[in-house]
Amino acid sequence: MDRIYLDNAATTPLDKAVIAEMVHVMENFYGNPSSIHAQGREVRTLLEKARKTVAGLLNAVPAEIFFTSGGTEADNMAIRCGIAAFGIKHAITSKIEHHAVEHTLQQLLKDGVIDQLSFVNIDEKGNVDYNHLEELLKDHSRSMVSLMHANNELGTLNDVERIGEICEKYDAIFHSDTVQTMGHYVHDVRKLKAHFIVCAGHKLHGPKGVGFIYINHNVKINPLIYGGAQERNMRGGTENIYGIAGLAKALELAYSGMQEHQDYVQGLKTYMKDKLLAEVPGISFNGETDPEKSLYTVLSVCFPEMEMSDMLLFNLDINGVSASGGSACSSGSNIGSHVLTAIGADPNRPSVRFSFSKNNTREEIDYVVEKVKQIVEQNVTV
Repeated sequence: MDRIYLDNAATTPLDKAVIAEMVHVMENFYGNPSSIHAQGREVRTLLEKARKTVAGLLNAVPAEIFFTSGGTEADNMAIRCGIAAFGIKHAITSKIEHHAVEHTLQQLLKDGVIDQLSFVNIDEKGNVDYNHLEELLKDHSRSMVSLMHANNELGTLNDVERIGEICEKYDAIFHSDTVQTMGHYVHDVRKLKAHFIVCAGHKLHGPKGVGFIYINHNVKINPLIYGGAQERNMRGGTENIYGIAGLAKALELAYSGMQEHQDYVQGLKTYMKDKLLAEVPGISFNGETDPEKSLYTVLSVCFPEMEMSDMLLFNLDINGVSASGGSACSSGSNIGSHVLTAIGADPNRPSVRFSFSKNNTREEIDYVVEKVKQIVEQNVTV
């Protein structure tokens, strides 16, 4: 069997239609969108068409969409520029956020930009304690709240509409890292009550190195990156027009087939979960697995204590299975997962994140479970 790719939460393969769109743009549109001549105007038209496409899918207006190099830049822009614009001194997040959020807030605290960084309580499955969030907001003047839509390692979903309503009640600025859910769920920014949400193209079968930030029209911030008048004076630097065209196409495709793909991929996840429970003794799962509470593309599997547990991913790899031991940013490090630590996972039990896409099949799942079973039987500690 060919290699099996189950690390789609880290990055997804490019959709063929996205490749075709990008190649078309590369071959036919080479002008600088800031130039006033014909070639520049052609590319400017293409750029604004992509912006209009993204905005339409999110029920936003084009002036609320700004293209970036990806999710990390977009998160930094929301947090750093949002805090600066409103003179915010208190931020609230959780201990299971992506490092693009956590590390940014920690640095702002270290630099004295904010005076206090609070962490909302989470339970053993990664669920936010909404009552505690309210308590934290009650005790301060205007705060910045940064809580992700779905955890990239556990798959646990936050109720972002509820968080938005709580933030509105206390006049807080709300940023949500929606990288894992953009293109997988409908995001209606008129209902969401978020000031900032973000996207990375490569998480939804689009290109790497491109993303966007939605900034609510009521929010006025200064740029994160200076150097030019691009993106309506909000992000200096010539736009990645090929990537932007590919991103818009990928998001359009994601929305057009969303329910079909969600049903299919959720079926794969449920099938793998049930098969692992039936065939591999000692298996459990990190985070929520209920379809109503969990991202349908992610299954975090907690293995029984075993010999050479640090070789688990390597053993899967040599058997042709690509998966991850945590978020993509932490792969290969020996620090361990800050997410699993935060939810109190047993450090003696290795975990693997399997993440799925529309390209995977049940036959692949059968093969992976069989290999997992063999690895566990050979290495489990008696």
